[in-house]
Amino acid sequence: MTQTPSDVDLPRPKVEFPCDYPIRVVGDAADDFVAVVSDVIESHAPGFDPASIKLSDSRNGRFQSLRVVIHATGEAQLNALFQDLKATGRVHMVL
Repeated sequence: MTQTPSDVDLPRPKVEFPCDYPIRVVGDAADDFVAVVSDVIESHAPGFDPASIKLSDSRNGRFQSLRVVIHATGEAQLNALFQDLKATGRVHMVL
């Protein structure tokens, strides 16, 4: 597949911080998946409301997808949060 000029070096949208920032976390389905992810999020975004979490199971029940909105203060906060979520060994993807 050949890249066209419009596919190359597109600027990423600039996020203005602080802001409400949606995060989606995908991992293996487990009874404590929400608790593990919530603990990590709370350590990086104190005061987030765990009741705002939306949880979805995959069609076959093997994976779970968790959606939450946090109050983001900067890129460093988001990068640290994403790294710590992946470091749990329970998270496959953070979007």
